[in-house]
Amino acid sequence: MHDFLWAFLGGALLGISVVGYLYINGKIAGISGMIGQIIHPEGLLQKPAFWFLLGIVVIPFIYGLFIQPEIVLNASIWQLIVAGLLVGFGTRLGSGCTSGHGICGISRLSKRSLIATGIFMLTGAITVFVVRHVVGAGA
Repeated sequence: MHDFLWAFLGGALLGISVVGYLYINGKIAGISGMIGQIIHPEGLLQKPAFWFLLGIVVIPFIYGLFIQPEIVLNASIWQLIVAGLLVGFGTRLGSGCTSGHGICGISRLSKRSLIATGIFMLTGAITVFVVRHVVGAGA
């Protein structure tokens, strides 16, 4: 039950952050879109996207000061790099990332985001099935 409460709290904070960002700035809090907003460094500190992204990077470290999460990565640095590049390619191909479509788009009942999120989830399920049951890797 303890893990459920942490997950619920995290989801609620994420939802509040996304709605707050949309309400205050009039822009969707999709990560790939925010990165696109801060690519041009002029006026970087005045861009709300910069502060939102900085919070996403800094808050886990602050959290780690109080609660020591047990995180184990069973992947090499090269696997992580390839995975990151594939995610970046998919983000461009899908005109947005899972946070943009899954959280922001679905909450606005966007048909495009509903379809994109469905495809993300289906692709993830197929990938896990292939890796675990066809290739035989993983737990």
